[in-house]
Amino acid sequence: MSTQPDSRLDPQTDPRLDGLEVYLVGGAVRDARLGWPIGDRDWVVVGATPEAMRQRGFKSVGRDFPVFLHPDTHEEYALARTERKQGRGYTGFEVHASPDVTLEADLARRDFTINAMAETPAGELVDPYGGAADLEARQLRHVSAAFVEDPLRVLRAARFLARYRKLGFTIAPQTMTLMRQLTDSGEMSYLVAERVWTETHKALGEADPAAYFQTLESCGALAELMPPLSTPTLEQVLARLEHVPDASAAYPLTLWRWARLGEHLQDDEQSRLNDAVKAPNAFRDAMRLAALSYRLRQQIGGQRPGVETDHAGTIMAWLDAIDAWRRPERVAPLLALIAHDDGSLADDLVLAWRLASQIVPKALLDEGFRGPALGEELSRRRKETVREALGTS
Repeated sequence: MSTQPDSRLDPQTDPRLDGLEVYLVGGAVRDARLGWPIGDRDWVVVGATPEAMRQRGFKSVGRDFPVFLHPDTHEEYALARTERKQGRGYTGFEVHASPDVTLEADLARRDFTINAMAETPAGELVDPYGGAADLEARQLRHVSAAFVEDPLRVLRAARFLARYRKLGFTIAPQTMTLMRQLTDSGEMSYLVAERVWTETHKALGEADPAAYFQTLESCGALAELMPPLSTPTLEQVLARLEHVPDASAAYPLTLWRWARLGEHLQDDEQSRLNDAVKAPNAFRDAMRLAALSYRLRQQIGGQRPGVETDHAGTIMAWLDAIDAWRRPERVAPLLALIAHDDGSLADDLVLAWRLASQIVPKALLDEGFRGPALGEELSRRRKETVREALGTS
C-alpha cells in the first residue's frame, strides 16, 4: 500500500519521470509509517545524469551536489550520490554523484536507519538497513560507523529525540557511544554557530524540547556548544520549558522556550549563550525580558505585599526595565510567564499595571507640569498607585 502523503503528481504517470528510476526517500517515508504529519517529499533518482534532468525541464539548485526542482511540483529530486570524508567538520565531504551509484549506496550515507528507507512510486518499501524494524522498536540507530564523520549528526540525533521521545523513542546505546566519541574527538568545535542555532531552534519547536538538551548534555556536547547551560541545575531549567505563555505571532513558542532556558542567567552568561549560537535579536531580547521578570520573582520571593513589605518600588523598577510605558504589549506575555511560577504575584501585578497605566502624561500636562517635574510627578503617582493596588498604602 502506498504511503504517498498527498495527491500531487503521481511519479508513475508523470511524463517528466518516464524512464527514470525514482524513489521517495527520507522523512516522508519515515513519518508516513509513524502516522506523523508529513511535510516535504524528497526523491532520489538512480542512473541519471544532470544533463538528462535538465533536458526534462528540471531546474538545478544544488551547489555541492546535483539536486533539481520539479518544474511543476517544485519537489526536490537528487541524483543518487555517495560521500567521503576529506576534512574536519560537517562540510568536509567529497561528493560523488554518477549513474553508477546505487540506491543502497545513497541510503548508506544517511544518519539513522529510520531515515535510510525508500519507497518506489508504487509504494514498495526498500529498506536495506533495517529502518522499519527500528521504527517498530522506537529506536534511533546509526546506519554505519561513518556516523562519526559528521558532528552535525549529534545535533540531529538530539533533535529527532525531541520530536519522537513521547512516542517512546530512545537512542541506541551504540549510537550514543559514537556521539560521545564525536564530542571527545573535538569535531563539535567545527560546527558553525549558525548551524547550531538552526538545529536548536527546530528542537525548541518539537514536542519534547528538553530531550534535545538532555541528549547533548549526556554526550558532552552541551558543554562544548552552550556552556552556560551545562550546569548541575540543567534539569530544573528544563522543567520550565513546558510552562510558557500562549504562543502568538510576536511571541512564538520557540522564543518563549529559549527565554526560559536563560532567564536564570546573569547578563554576561546570557550574552555568552546567545553569542555561542548566534541567536537572533528577538530571542536575545526575550531572554533579557524573561530574566528581568525572573529577578522580580526572586526579589519579592514568597512574600505577599503587606504593610511590612512595600514592593511598589521593586515593581516600578521592573516596569521601567521592560520599557512597559512605551512597549505596553510586552506586559501581558510577561505577566503570563510570571503566573506559571507565582500566580498570586501575577494577580497583584495585573491590578498594579492596570491602574498605573491609566496615569498618563497628558493629564499631568493639563495640570501644568513641565520638564523634569513632569517625569518626576508621573513616576511618583504611578508608584503610589502601585502601592495602593498592592494594599500597602
